[in-house]
Amino acid sequence: MPEGDTIWLTARRLDRALSGQLLDASDLRVPSLATADLSGSRVLATVARGKHLLTRLDTGLTLHSHLVMEGHWAVHPVGSRWKRPAFQARAVLRTATTEAVGFDVRLDLGPTDEEDAWVGHLGPDLLGDDWDPDEAVRRLLADPDRPIGEALLDQSALAGIGNVYKVELCFLFGVHPSAPVSAVPDLRRLVDRAHQLLLANRERFDRTTTGERRAGRRLWVYGRRGPCLRCGTPIRREELGPPGRERPSYWCPSCQPQPA
Repeated sequence: MPEGDTIWLTARRLDRALSGQLLDASDLRVPSLATADLSGSRVLATVARGKHLLTRLDTGLTLHSHLVMEGHWAVHPVGSRWKRPAFQARAVLRTATTEAVGFDVRLDLGPTDEEDAWVGHLGPDLLGDDWDPDEAVRRLLADPDRPIGEALLDQSALAGIGNVYKVELCFLFGVHPSAPVSAVPDLRRLVDRAHQLLLANRERFDRTTTGERRAGRRLWVYGRRGPCLRCGTPIRREELGPPGRERPSYWCPSCQPQPA
């Protein structure tokens, strides 16, 4: 599932491409919205909220989209060839000059003043104007026995962390993903680091948590098959998480000892 920095960058691309323009045509290719026609609407803005995208129109409606696992919004001049198969397209928004196509995205359409139905459950947004680290810490500590890996992925605790940042943050703080929240030595510092990392990476798709930009050196442990960049110990990988929602986790057995 895309991380919050990817969603923020996607929102900015959509906002720059569509805001202030009239939609000449729209095509929402999901059964519940098949008859919806947004043509004639003016796009006011597209904003990110955690991992959600909100495209607001002057008609008082908002098109809500979520990239789920493999979704993507492509923006290009009208008439350009699509880079993904047409059967994957779920939304097409076309102005006189620009076309935005949402591939494999989840869609909703509803009143702008009822957006809380989609995003009201989210915790403080790591890249939002309302970011509140103290509130994020409070929500994480509400269940101190919960595995820190699960807690960081809970968007109702803090919004924007995905599996990559979960894994990297656990490494940076020397805790195993299955260790309880209460085992994190300085939870406020971890939350602040999460904020710093997403801010630093929100302008680019090739994120780095190590500070290096070379291939194979951008991330500490996520996706690594070889030795730990810090100590040389072979990286371990395991599916962790609640039944039915397991996610691949990576860790260094030396830098992040597994709880007994």
